[in-house]
Parts: sequence; C-alpha cells; structure tokens
Amino acid sequence: MEFFTNNIFADKIFYHVYPLGLGNCPRNNDYHQEAGNFFEFFATELDRIKNLGCNAIYFGPIFESCCHGYDTLDYYYIDRRLGNNQKFKDFCRMAHEKGFAIVLDGVFNHTGREFFAFKDIQKNGQNSQYKDWYLNLNFNQCSNYGDCFDYEGWAGCKDLVKLNLLNEDVQNHIFGAVKFWIEEFKIDGLRLDAADVIDGEFLKKLGNFCRGLKKNFWLMGEVVHGDYNNWCNSEKIDSVTNYQLYSALYSSVDNFNFYELAFNLNREFGQKEGLYKYAPLYNFLDNHDVNRVASVIKNPEKQLYMIYALLFAVPGIPSVYYGSEYGLKGKRGAYDDFELRPSLPPFSEVPDFAKPNFNSAFLPLAIKQFADLRSNFDVLKYGDYQEKFVSNRQFAFSRNYKDQQLLVICNCDTQTASIALHMDCCSNYEDLISHKYYSAKDMENFEIRSFDVRFLKRC
Repeated sequence: MEFFTNNIFADKIFYHVYPLGLGNCPRNNDYHQEAGNFFEFFATELDRIKNLGCNAIYFGPIFESCCHGYDTLDYYYIDRRLGNNQKFKDFCRMAHEKGFAIVLDGVFNHTGREFFAFKDIQKNGQNSQYKDWYLNLNFNQCSNYGDCFDYEGWAGCKDLVKLNLLNEDVQNHIFGAVKFWIEEFKIDGLRLDAADVIDGEFLKKLGNFCRGLKKNFWLMGEVVHGDYNNWCNSEKIDSVTNYQLYSALYSSVDNFNFYELAFNLNREFGQKEGLYKYAPLYNFLDNHDVNRVASVIKNPEKQLYMIYALLFAVPGIPSVYYGSEYGLKGKRGAYDDFELRPSLPPFSEVPDFAKPNFNSAFLPLAIKQFADLRSNFDVLKYGDYQEKFVSNRQFAFSRNYKDQQLLVICNCDTQTASIALHMDCCSNYEDLISHKYYSAKDMENFEIRSFDVRFLKRC
C-alpha cells in the first residue's frame, strides 16, 4: 500500500455550509411540506463566495432525512425542507458554470430509523428481507425505543442505526445512489461521515467504484483520531479532516505558544519525520461540530487575521465555514449544536449579526487576499514544509516547490519583534503583500509588527 494520495483537489479552497441550518429549515421533517427554496437562495451567494476566493462548496447532509440530516431517510432524494432533485440539479449546473466543485456529505455509516429497510424490520422482524442490512441485530432483546429487537447505533446513538457495509445489497444500494448523484448532478466528491468507523474494505470498494465513474472524483473522510495513513492512501480515500492540526492553528496564537503549532506541523509535514507530507489533508478552523474560532480566542480583533493567514499558508486544503468569514460566534450547547449551525440574515447585513468588536468587512478581504496568494502560487498548493524559526511569539517556515520558495513569518506578540533568519546569501525576497524587497542580509534582522504575518517569495 502506498501512503500518498493524488493532488486532484490541492487547488481547492472550500466554503462549508450546513444547509438545514443556513436554510432555517424545520428541525423535524414532516414528510409533507412543499419543496423548500434553499438552493435558489444559495445560488444568489455564489458570486460573493467566489469573490471570497473559494472554488469548492462542501454541503453538509442534503439527502432526505428525519431531523438533522445525519439520520438519512432516502439516499436518492434531496431533503424536501431544502428543495427537490430538480432544484438541486439546476443549482449544480449554475455552480459548475461559475467554476465551483460540489462535494456532498455521504452519510453511509448509518441511517435514520425511518429508513425503509429499518421500517421493514420493525414490521416483519426476523422474516424481513433486510435483517442483514444492519449490524448486531438482537431479536432476543428490545431496544430502548420499544422495538422487538435491539441493534447497534453509531457511538451509542440509537437514532442512527449502523449499516452492515459489507452486505452486498447494502453496497449496491449505496453505490447506486452515488452513481445517480455523479451522473445526474455531476457532483465532484463526497465527504464521508464517520469514516473513522467505516470498514476499510468498504472504503476500498467505494473508492474504486467512484473513480471508475469519474476519474478525478474526490473522497474525503471525517476522521477525528488515529493514523490518517490508515484511511488516506492510494487504496482508499484522498483526504481526511485534519483534526490533529485544527486547534493548534488558533491556540498557538491565542496562548502565545508557537511551539504547539510548530510541533504539529513538523509531525505531520516535516521533511524527515512528517507522517502525512504527501497527503493533502482537509484543514479548517471550525465546522458544524466544533466551536466557532471567534468564540474561543481572546482577541478576535487582532488574532483572526493571523489565524486565517496560517490556515491558507500551511500544507493542506483550506476550508471556511459559513459565517465565520465575518467573525460569527457560536458554541456547542449542552445537548445540541444549533448555535453552530444557524440561519443567517442576508450576508449584506453581516455586521449586524457578527459584532466581534472589529470591522467585519475587513476579515473577508483578508481571506480573499490569502486565497488569492494560494491560488496564484503553486508553492502554497503543492509545496513541502520546513521550519525556519520558532519561539513562543514568533514563527517562520518555508513552503518549497520545484524552484519556488515562499517564507511565512508571524509575530503574535503585542509589540514589534525582530527575527533572525539565515537565508541563502544570493537570494532576494519580495513581500507579496507590501511588495517591498529584502536581501538575505535584511533577513538576518527582520522586523515584523505586532499580530502581523508576511509572505515573502524568493526572487
């Protein structure tokens, strides 16, 4: 097995949306309402999202479901609270024309209790033709829902019934749905929910099946713990959620401890010991499951600029979670995630709902600046990683690709600092933001302002 993946999405910058939340949809599906208008609304946001610098959209679950989207009811239909298949097809055509890749949430580890196969087991018990579709059914014990059998739920959640993904009929049903979405809607990839507990043989078959239909189809798995090489390799999927890095991107700045970030980057991407230096991992600062970054740092006004700069500067594929580009705040509740997955007023009114004590129009411009740098310089998309300097409050590293080198220099201190960088004596550097030039001699005492980040390209 080869521990590297191809770079088909290394040029992507994601905009991540949780549609049922953004669309202000009813929290429970009544299965009778008319098709919603989410995709018509979201189509009006595409130009703004493109101007932000994003060229890929990752939709949280959009298949027909019972409640929150991860309790699937039907893999072949759009959730009626969002719209219908034709509305989504029209949206995909428009988004592709504007240059976006479309990635959907593939919730294949489990279904909701209203899924047709589970309903048949409830009705027919051991005589159901679908009794082998789910794991660990026990007809000698009742479930806590009062069913005449028990079963395995994802992470103990009995509203999420764990599928037997090695069952051939289950595979045919899921693969048929994937084929439908690829051929009819031209989707470009899937994010595999709960990939860390999905059987590896299923992932291999799914990868082969998808790439047989569309050569550059992208598969990314939700993996929280473990060795990413177990999933992200040439036999299975292309990328995973980089939970091992995400908190270090902001906590190192928030706690004045760049050693934390440097350790994680060396562990993952270092030239010698890097575990995932060939893998374009999916990087993020927040998402539908974790607290918004603006809610967990002490000084969003000063820190968000640097934190987003790092997101776009380190190896991997960057993703922006809807609303966070304006400093939107939100934390997980004791029993729900509603605050992480809100509906929003028109984005033109963003300052009214963000209010993070700084001009919320500034952060999108900064993100666009970082996205443009990444889009225009292959070294940020494909380059390796090398640490150049680290202290508690200052950090410098280089990205290197072919004959290109780009230095990223950070200062999270409350005052201006000087950093000693010993570079090739024959090299000169251009600051890609200020367009000022520096010699190797200048780099020996490089001065950088408080909470600033510089991108210097070797000339």
